[in-house]
Order: sequence, then C-alpha cells, then structure tokens
Amino acid sequence: MAVGFGSSDSKGSARARVGNYSGYDGNDNGHVNGNGGTVASHVEPKYGGTAADQRDMQEMGRVQELRRNFKFMSVLGFGTTLIGTWNFFLGLIAFGLTDGGTAGLIYGFIICLAGFFCVYLSIAEMASMAPTSGGQYHWVSEFAPTSLRKYLSYISGYLVAVGWQGSVCGTAFLAGTIIQGLAILNDATYSPQPYQGTLLVWAVMVFCVFFNIFLAKRLPFVEGVLLIIYVIGFFVIIIPLWVLAPRSPASEVFTTFNNEGGWSSTGVAVMVGLGGVVPSLAGYDCAVHMAEEIKDSSKTLPQAIVFGVAVNGLMGLIMVITMCFTLGDTTSILATPTGYPFIQVFFNATNSYPATNTMTAIVVIVFISAVISEIATSSRQLWSFARDGGLPFSRWIAKINHNANIPLNAVLVSLGITVLVSLINLGSTVALNAINSVTISALMSSYILTISCVVYRRLSGQPLPSRRWSLGRAGMPINIAALVFLTPLFVFAFFPLATPVTPASMNWGIAMFGGVIVLATIYYAIEGRKSYTPPVMLLQREHYEM
Repeated sequence: MAVGFGSSDSKGSARARVGNYSGYDGNDNGHVNGNGGTVASHVEPKYGGTAADQRDMQEMGRVQELRRNFKFMSVLGFGTTLIGTWNFFLGLIAFGLTDGGTAGLIYGFIICLAGFFCVYLSIAEMASMAPTSGGQYHWVSEFAPTSLRKYLSYISGYLVAVGWQGSVCGTAFLAGTIIQGLAILNDATYSPQPYQGTLLVWAVMVFCVFFNIFLAKRLPFVEGVLLIIYVIGFFVIIIPLWVLAPRSPASEVFTTFNNEGGWSSTGVAVMVGLGGVVPSLAGYDCAVHMAEEIKDSSKTLPQAIVFGVAVNGLMGLIMVITMCFTLGDTTSILATPTGYPFIQVFFNATNSYPATNTMTAIVVIVFISAVISEIATSSRQLWSFARDGGLPFSRWIAKINHNANIPLNAVLVSLGITVLVSLINLGSTVALNAINSVTISALMSSYILTISCVVYRRLSGQPLPSRRWSLGRAGMPINIAALVFLTPLFVFAFFPLATPVTPASMNWGIAMFGGVIVLATIYYAIEGRKSYTPPVMLLQREHYEM
C-alpha cells in the first residue's frame, strides 16, 4: 500500500525533512553536493531517461549528470561478463581443489549459488527503491538507525570502494598471469619472474583504461558484443572437454573431498576452499553502480540483475561439473608449472598446443572484458561517493568529463590504485590470495551492512520507499536468508589456504581490511563528518510502501 508523506509542495516537504542541513539548497535544477557546489545537468534531454528515471532522480535529490544509454541487454551483458562465473571459476579452481576437492567444489557452488540468489534478490529490490550509482552507501544512509546512518553510510562507501578497486586489481592480475602461464606451457625454458607478471597486469590495465576513456560512448553496444563472445567462448571451451577429455566416474567426483591445507576437519577445508567459488558469484552490485546510465533504471536494473544471476549461475554450474569430471589426477594438475590447473586440463584433454592456446586465449579475453567493466563500475562508485564528499580530494574525483560522458578522474584513480597494489606481487607469491580476500570481505561486509539495515527498517515498522520491482511478503525471509549465508563467508574469507601458517603464506587480507576500517574511521573523525553529505539528507521522497 502506498503511503503519502509531505505536502503537495515538494520543495517545502523536502526542506521540512532536510531541515537546515547544508546539503540541500531548495533548487530543483540541481543539488548541493558534498563538496558544497550546486550541480547542474549537462545531459541532453534525449539521454535523460524516462519519466520514471526523472522522478527517481528528483526524489533522491540528484540531477542527471551521465547519459542514460544502457538498456536491458547492455546491462545484462555488463553484469554477466563482469561477474564471469565460469571463467573466474577456472582461474581460481586451485583454491577449491586444494581445500574441498571435487565434491566440495560441486556442493559448495550449489550452496553459494542459492545463497547469492537471496543476496541479489535483496539488492535488486533495493535498486528499484533507489536506483543510484551510490548503491550500498545510499541504502545504508536511508535505512539505518538515525543515530548511526551517517557513519555507517560513510564506512559502507569505503567498503564498496575498496571491494571494487580490489576486484579490478585481482582480475587484471588473473589476466596478466594467465598469459604468463601460457608462455610457460609453450616454452619449457621460460623462467617466469614476478616483475613480468606485474608488467602484464599494467599492460592489461592501460588497455582497459584506454577503452573506458576513448570508447566510453560505445560501451553499451560493446557490452552486448562481449556478452555474445562470453556465451560462445563458454561453448568453445566446454565442448572439447566433453568430447576429448577423459572422465572420472561419478562415484568418485561426487564423493571426493580434499584437505590438502591440513585443516582440523573436511568441513573447515571445504569452507576455506570456497575462496575459489565465492569470487565467481560475488559482485552483482556492479550493475547498480551504473544505475544512473540505465534507461528506466528502477525496472530494468533489477530485472537484469536477477536474469544475469540465473544465466551466469547455470553456465557456472555446468563448467564446475565439467571440470570436476575431466580433471584427471588432482595432485598432478595442482602441480602444473603453468600455475593455473585449467591450462593443464585443456592441454591434457586436447594434447594440442594450438588448441590449448586458443581455449586459454578465450579465457584471457573474457577476463580483460571483465576488467573493462570493473573499471567502469568502480569509477562510477568512486565518483558517486566523491560527489557526496566522502573521499579525500572529492572535488577533483567527482568531476565529469562531459565530452567522454565519464568520471575521468575516477577512472585514473582506479588505474593508479591497481598499478600500486600490483607491486605486492613482487614481494609475495600469495598476492592473489590477499587481493581476493580483501575484495570478498569488503563486498560481503557491505552486503551484510546494507541488508541488515533494510531488515531493521522492516522490523521497526517503518515504511520502505515505493518500488516497481518488489519481493512482496517474501522480502523479510529472503533478507534474513541472505544474512545467514553471508556471515560465515565473511569470516572464512580471512583464512589462509593451508596450515601451518608462516609470514609468507599468511592471508594478509584481514590486516588490509582492518586497516581500511581504522583509516576510514580516523578520516571520518577528522574530516569526513564535516565534508560528507549522507544521501538521506538530499531526499525529496513523497511515496512509501508498508
């Protein structure tokens, strides 16, 4: 049931709700951002979106700063190729084979798929309530208890920023070092060096940033093309495995659990091994951060999220089962000199260097396409957080290059962060595990925080914003199921791959995550509490639902 709040004078009701807070100036032609300046729209009317988009932006106290040129298929392509369930599973399969085995991978993937479906149903509904590039930090600002909403929203913004910057780094790392693994396969005399992997990561990033800057206006079309490549590539890889690879018996595949990490029990080993499964399903809030570039966003966005999760989940499950049946001897596969078991599986199945090179090249192309999309989503999230004054140098980061239709400075920040973080690879052979850990823990914690706030809102009897895509009465059970699923994943994200733990094998993700929280809190106390404008203070909503 819709409930009206405020008078028919939207400016007056907005002033009443905002009070004397400096984040709103009473001018519907723009809003006062966290940097203290009024923002006006530079977008041509034809790119301004539908009437629903315009109403959503007005209710959120925002103006249209980016063109709305994404539609359902381009959003679907964007999210599906970025998440890349089947290729991320291939790149990280060593985690699950070391801790969990084939049975742990299959059952773990099915459980994670069901759990993440609840998470993304929750996110899809919130995206329909407030389709904003801010995503989680906006929703926390709107749904958290009044006394905590500013700080929790601020911390949420940093968690999502760290999660997506880490995701860009991790994916570029995979793309670059898989190329290095392919070189090892083709040249037995090649001795890989960490600095070479880092240089390949930089090369991938420069290419993807160049793409984001100079081909930004074509990104929606390109995402549709990349979706086609993603689907075709899946079959190009999986059919040779079905036809050529030797197959293990089902009785072995579905019952073999590994505990090569030396954990106290097989159950703990399986949970640790999910570190290779979770990244292949995490991150579908990526599409949310493009919300202000999607036409009819409050309807198109949640539909694309749910459909994309279903498509990726099905393809991922097929790839998981296929790989588990065609692995061969797990010990020898894990010992492959390429560093990536899937490359060895491809070669063992085809016994052909050209075929293996082609199949692996497809995986690399799909990873690079994911980096292109990750830079787009991470830069939009940074831009959104900066326009609300949440970051150091917010005024500079929040600038929009209207010729390219992108937050150019935010894109360059993503490049700089990846270049610096990739240097970890020079001093640690477990760099990927640390990057993977902090990425997953940051995103998981942002999901937990956001969904907890909407559960609080439901339990407190307060109405939620009206939405065009709703979970109805199933909302509360789905929200709770998502929290029950996410909590243990968050804890196990900090576990190392094996025991005993040494400084070299330690998962430093927990130190990195803790450092982010501490530093963000210190900056909040010194500057953020004064410069940051929580999105709730800009709201001009008049319609809510029980």
